[in-house]
Amino acid sequence: MPLSMELLQRLVEASPDIVVATDARGTIAYFNDGARENLGYTREETIGVHVTKFYPSRAEAQRVMAAMRDPAHGERGRVVNFETTFVAKDGHTIPVAISAIIVYGPDGREVGTMGFAKDISEIKRRDQLAVLGEIAIGLSHEINNPLEVIVNQLELLERALLDPRPGQASTLVRLAAIRDEIARIEGQLQRLHEMAEHEDYASTPYVGSARMIDLSRAAAPERERPLSGRRVLVVDDDPGVRESVAEILRGELCDVVGVGDGECAVDELERATFDLVLSDVVMPGMDGYDLFQTTRARWPGTIVVLMTAFYYDKDHIIKRSRIDGLDGVIFKKPIRPDRLRRTLEELFKPPRPDPSSR
Repeated sequence: MPLSMELLQRLVEASPDIVVATDARGTIAYFNDGARENLGYTREETIGVHVTKFYPSRAEAQRVMAAMRDPAHGERGRVVNFETTFVAKDGHTIPVAISAIIVYGPDGREVGTMGFAKDISEIKRRDQLAVLGEIAIGLSHEINNPLEVIVNQLELLERALLDPRPGQASTLVRLAAIRDEIARIEGQLQRLHEMAEHEDYASTPYVGSARMIDLSRAAAPERERPLSGRRVLVVDDDPGVRESVAEILRGELCDVVGVGDGECAVDELERATFDLVLSDVVMPGMDGYDLFQTTRARWPGTIVVLMTAFYYDKDHIIKRSRIDGLDGVIFKKPIRPDRLRRTLEELFKPPRPDPSSR
């Protein structure tokens, strides 16, 4: 059944949105309950007053009216979800999205306007939180990688000082590597400052997707090295992380090959036999889960361990891999060298005999 004019008026009056109508001069002629609740004015304070009362400036009110007359914003004489700002009676600003029309008389002249404005404060707040979340995740990943390099280089520097052997990189080389990674962190923090200053944000689909040196451990050069002679393939798209992890394992007398992505890892596995694949989870192209699946299918005797910089498993890569029989996981890069060593040593220990067979 068709709605009566009285019922339509009651619906507009009860709308929680701001509904305002003006005459041809911009004087407010109608002001609904939603406008009163959102802006704090009574009808007596608004009817007969110029509509610029609701805007932070006359220029902003003119910008909205110009948009209504500009065909670029849609049909001439209307705007849809045009963002602007209103000012409430108590002085606080309200971001709104206006959908409005210019009312024309029979002769084509403008006789007034009618507009609905929705408070989008909560929408903007959620958008800001989403952007903040993207920045936090991206920044944590970018900082964790250089932190891992710094921790690993400090471990290697400590080892070189306590157990100097020919062929090791010089102290100056390691200090330079540490300085480079600190510069990387400073650069990321500077980038964050620029993003906040210029409101220039960019997202990336690079998502699937913390380090105390134990000084007493390296003081015993005679300790056993259970990983000695093991062939390990290290896979990480960050060269600093890849090389520092590889060097830690070489210090354990492992035979290590490092590659930058899953496809190169498969090529290496086709060329030679490896005891273990240690791979990052989040990589462009073939990620850690795909590499694990390929390795398990084609080289079932090779142990696979995944490492990740993220504190949560957004795409369930780790969960799916564990269900499929993944050998080991190392969370929260930067990875402490002692933790890496213990994890791999545990995987190479022979299985205990079943109690029933004793």
